[in-house]
Amino acid sequence: MRDNKVNKLIATALMIAIVTVSTMFIKIPTLNGYIHPGDSMVFFSVFLLGKKYGAIASGLGSALGDILGGFAIWAPWTFVIKAIMALILGVFLERAHKGEHNHKKIANISMMTYVGMVLAGLEMCLGYYITNGIIYGNWIVALAEVIPNIGQFSVGILISVLLVNALSKTTARRMFEHPIN
Repeated sequence: MRDNKVNKLIATALMIAIVTVSTMFIKIPTLNGYIHPGDSMVFFSVFLLGKKYGAIASGLGSALGDILGGFAIWAPWTFVIKAIMALILGVFLERAHKGEHNHKKIANISMMTYVGMVLAGLEMCLGYYITNGIIYGNWIVALAEVIPNIGQFSVGILISVLLVNALSKTTARRMFEHPIN
C-alpha cells in the first residue's frame, strides 16, 4: 500500500512539472494574456492520477506556469480555476467508470468523458472571464478571451484523448486511474 502512495506522489510531482512546462512551452498571445497547450496535460493528469491528485497537479502546475512565465498576478486565480477544471472531469470519469464494462457501458464512458471535458473547459472559460473582469475592471474586454479559451480547451481535449488512447493500448494502461477503453 505504501509503495502505491509513493508512486502516486511521484507521478503527481511529475505531472506538476509536465503541466508547468506545457503551459509555458508554447504561448500564443491574446488581448489580455496568452493561450497554451497546458489544458491537454490538465485533462491527461486526471486520466492518469484521478480526481484528487489530478486537481493538485493541474492547479499547482498551471499556477507555477504563470509564476515562472511572468504572469504571477494570475497564479492564484489559475490555481483555483485549473484545480476545479480537473475536479469536474474527475467526477465525470469516476461516475462513468463505475460498474461492469459491456458495449453499452463503454459508450456511456465515452459520452461521460467528453461531457466532463467540455464542462470542465467551460468552467475554465467562465473562471477566466470573471478573473479578467475583476483584474481589468471591464467585462466587455473580458469577453475577448472567451473564444481563445474555448479554442484552448478544445485543442486540449483532442491532444489528451489522443495521448490517453495511445497509451491505453500499451502496458502503461495499468498506470492510469481512468484509461480510455
